[in-house]
Amino acid sequence: MVDHVTTIYQCTLPFHEYRINSRGHLPFSTSKLSHPNSKQNQKPLPSPHPTNAEAPITMVTVSVKWQKEVYPAVEIDISQPPYVFKCQLYDLTGVPPERQKIMVKGGLLKDDADWSKVGVKEGQRLMMMGTADEIVKAPEKGPIFVEDMPEEEQVVNVGHSAGLFNLGNTCYMNSTVQCLHSVPELKSALTEYNQLGKSNDLDHSSHLLTVATRDLFNDLDKNVKPVAPMQFWMVLRKKYPQFGQQSNGAFMQQDAEECWTQLLYTLSQSLKLPSSSEGPDVVKALFGIEFDNRIHCAESGEESTETETVYSLKCHISQEVNHLHEGLKRGLKSELEKASPSLGRSAVYVKDSRINGLPRYLTIQFVRFFWKRESNQKAKILRKVDYPLSLDVYDLCSDNLRKKLEGPRQVLRDAEGKKAGLKTSVKTSGSTAGDSKMTEAEESSSGSGEASKSTAQEGLLPEEEHQLTGIYDLVAVLTHKGRSADSGHYVAWVKQENGKWVQFDDDNPILQREEDITKLSGGGDWHMAYICMYKARVVPM
Repeated sequence: MVDHVTTIYQCTLPFHEYRINSRGHLPFSTSKLSHPNSKQNQKPLPSPHPTNAEAPITMVTVSVKWQKEVYPAVEIDISQPPYVFKCQLYDLTGVPPERQKIMVKGGLLKDDADWSKVGVKEGQRLMMMGTADEIVKAPEKGPIFVEDMPEEEQVVNVGHSAGLFNLGNTCYMNSTVQCLHSVPELKSALTEYNQLGKSNDLDHSSHLLTVATRDLFNDLDKNVKPVAPMQFWMVLRKKYPQFGQQSNGAFMQQDAEECWTQLLYTLSQSLKLPSSSEGPDVVKALFGIEFDNRIHCAESGEESTETETVYSLKCHISQEVNHLHEGLKRGLKSELEKASPSLGRSAVYVKDSRINGLPRYLTIQFVRFFWKRESNQKAKILRKVDYPLSLDVYDLCSDNLRKKLEGPRQVLRDAEGKKAGLKTSVKTSGSTAGDSKMTEAEESSSGSGEASKSTAQEGLLPEEEHQLTGIYDLVAVLTHKGRSADSGHYVAWVKQENGKWVQFDDDNPILQREEDITKLSGGGDWHMAYICMYKARVVPM
């Protein structure tokens, strides 16, 4: 199934702080253009990559007359189809794109017209006809319905945030954003980024992508109607040009795992606190996995050790792998060829890895794609690999980490035993502190209660207050439907704070049953898990 552009009925294209002109500045003027009489000054930011050669003009400023109103400075990105321009006009006038009749040379402007043939010119006045959506007023008296509430309150009542419009093969990006948006600690760190400001060693494009991520997360939290991630998409393509590849004049489908990795890397750089600060490295604490590696060459007898930090575990799929845990174990042992100092030539080394540091959120990638030389594309392994709602990685850890996990795991077992009405190892006499710990552990393990709420509100908690147990609960799944990573369709399945699961199929959020989530394990052409994100089950210590 090839991804497509979703018909947009509600467009919320935010007009942000930056603009793109012929010298490479970001799109949209400093004016929000929410009213034709806006007189705000428009000053472009200096280009982070100035060039002597003039780039092709991609932005044209026109005026638009609709009824008695005139909008004097509407910018058209002629590298995008006219449908995007109509979305801008919808944001200004309230006239849905399907009702807009825009007069241009040769007739009416079509959604997929070629701007070069339309011949729109700088400063040209365009005439638009169409009727705006009727605004339904709430009754003066009577019950208050959800749709009559402010959008912030609607989000609370609906139980999930907004969907994201597909801007043309952007489901890979939408599904990545929806999964990462479900991490409250990451949202808190992005909110504080405005206060921290841009660090001196951070490049401008990374700064802009971080700001765009923060703003998009805010838009998702404040809306129940679908959001158009136009600004985020433009900045992402500027930072990572591979996501701007086109074929036959249309943007190509991309690999969601690449988008996930690149976005997380950018945030790891921009949200990194100054070296003088005693605070944690936010992204590393949330997603970083520390490995102890033992590298051994059987031929020469050489042996060395090293540590490394990665941001996902790999589930390698073969004929012997039927369950996630089996694939993870296979990923801890690998072979590599490198130069041997003692042999004076290349030799085969065996790399044995053990986890020595766990994150708050454990990301797992199913290695389903491989390069198929015959078809010159990333082919897909369709084999079914089951994964659990709760994952225990204790036996994947180093001996040192296992010892650290034993205490918290006992507290968790006692808490769950008490919750089930069983006898615990905590004595009844003089056990006030223990009972308190167990109560919080119960709330944490169930994914509800004040313990989890405070975690969401306060961001990262100090390690001495909450300890990891090595047990994780599934909170998000990114699936792929199709036969190639660069085609097909990506969807996000995210667990909400109320415990319900929502399928975010671009702009269409759909409630799902929990038992349906584990059915995304592959074995056919249906949606199958590509990335799973698990949240740590923690206990107070």
